[in-house]
Amino acid sequence: MLNRKTNIFLSIAVLALATLACNALLPLPTQDSAPTQIIEPVFTQSQEDLPQTEAGVPRVTVEEAKAALDNGAAVIVDVRSQASYEASHIAGALFIPLGEFETNITGLDLDKEQWIITYCT
Repeated sequence: MLNRKTNIFLSIAVLALATLACNALLPLPTQDSAPTQIIEPVFTQSQEDLPQTEAGVPRVTVEEAKAALDNGAAVIVDVRSQASYEASHIAGALFIPLGEFETNITGLDLDKEQWIITYCT
């Protein structure tokens, strides 16, 4: 009986040491030491030169958008349906339906000098 308990104990100890050894060999996660740099786009386009297709619209990463919102460099606008916005949206995002952008761009209550980032998914 004593030998069986000793064997079980030794097996558990070897398993625990093997697990610790394997975990020690895993690479440590790296942290970016530099914060995300915000580079606001500079548009020199006239109203007629605006993108006419979805592919022509400039994109930003989630990290860039969050950093810009957190620093006050941008406003985030949710252009989905009212129901989608009410179900879930980015904290701090404004709700302006896409149709208003398409039909009343000059009448929107947004600072046109501020970076406006829209999202629809």
